[in-house]
Amino acid sequence: MNRLFTVFDKEMRDSLRDRRTVLNALIMGPVLGPILFVVLFGFITGKEMEKAEETLEIPVVNAELAPNLVQFLQQNGMLLGAAPADPEQSIAEETHDVIVRITADYPQQWRDGEPAVVELLADRSRREVGTTIARVQRLLNGYGSQIGQQRIQLRGVDPSLMQAVMIKEIDLSTPESRGALILAMLPYFVMIGLFVSGMSVAIDTTAGEKERKSLEPLLINPLPRWQIMAGKLLATTAFTLISLALTLVAFVIGVGFIPAASLDFRLNLDWGMALQFWLLTAPVALIAAALLTTLAAFAKSFREAQSYMGLVVLIPMLPTLWMFINPVKPELWMMTVPLLSQSLLINETISGHNMPLDWKLLSVASSVLFGVALALLAASLYQRPKLIFSNS
Repeated sequence: MNRLFTVFDKEMRDSLRDRRTVLNALIMGPVLGPILFVVLFGFITGKEMEKAEETLEIPVVNAELAPNLVQFLQQNGMLLGAAPADPEQSIAEETHDVIVRITADYPQQWRDGEPAVVELLADRSRREVGTTIARVQRLLNGYGSQIGQQRIQLRGVDPSLMQAVMIKEIDLSTPESRGALILAMLPYFVMIGLFVSGMSVAIDTTAGEKERKSLEPLLINPLPRWQIMAGKLLATTAFTLISLALTLVAFVIGVGFIPAASLDFRLNLDWGMALQFWLLTAPVALIAAALLTTLAAFAKSFREAQSYMGLVVLIPMLPTLWMFINPVKPELWMMTVPLLSQSLLINETISGHNMPLDWKLLSVASSVLFGVALALLAASLYQRPKLIFSNS
């Protein structure tokens, strides 16, 4: 057993000396994802808040045909911009986000008591104008509702009689559950970080040593080959576990910079929860290390191993994509599926739901068993001389 840890110590030292490995495993993998998440979300949130609070300056074409409507819009904070000669062209050229156009039939429809048509010109394929469109629509709908109720009252009819059914929406969401929508990508970043961080170490300790002709001398030593594999596998697992811890630390620190309070939600991620997620996801580190080591063992060179790893990155994406396409309520049998069970448990926990302890234990146990099975497969590969010496 001491020889196994000797191999482990040798692989750890070699990997820590390699700047490329340290950069990919302990910096790019665990830190880049949280930084991108915080920066992108902060930018999107800032733009949306800016759009929601900025003064509306909307061009109104034929404003003279609806003076009361124009007055209502101005009283509710909307500034009238200069009407363009060609509204459609102005929208197409992105000169204006939204344009209100009073139709020529508006005055006659108004006098006849008919619904007077007001056109709202916008390009909905431009995502940045969604907030502006919604604000203008609320103003127009508010004016239409106000005038409609006044007309009914003038005819001696109670306006409430026009509403046979009143919909009263009761929002039972909590700040934690609303914040969970923001952190829905957390499992993806955690899983992808595990595989990316272990990739360089797994390639270097197998295909890299084949290419450098340093694997054969190692195998000559008087110790079972499974111990050599186990030492390499432990080194890869150690790097992935460290990367997992750094990823969670980066997320806990990063979410502190998101203005959650101003958006009326709470990001339910603290140090205690990060530790819980680390314990739940730790078995995936063994799965990632064993899978990466197994695939890298088939490669004859570092470059060939990298081509295999491109497909491996798709694996941690599958649970997150499946949950986005087909949102499901967690069930007990799902805890037996590695990666999926961790993703579900993380999402449910950050939503404020207390998951049963036996579910968590089942998730950890099934993932450990799957990881051990993959490790045994990797060990069997080291018993095949044709595979080990295929590059000679």
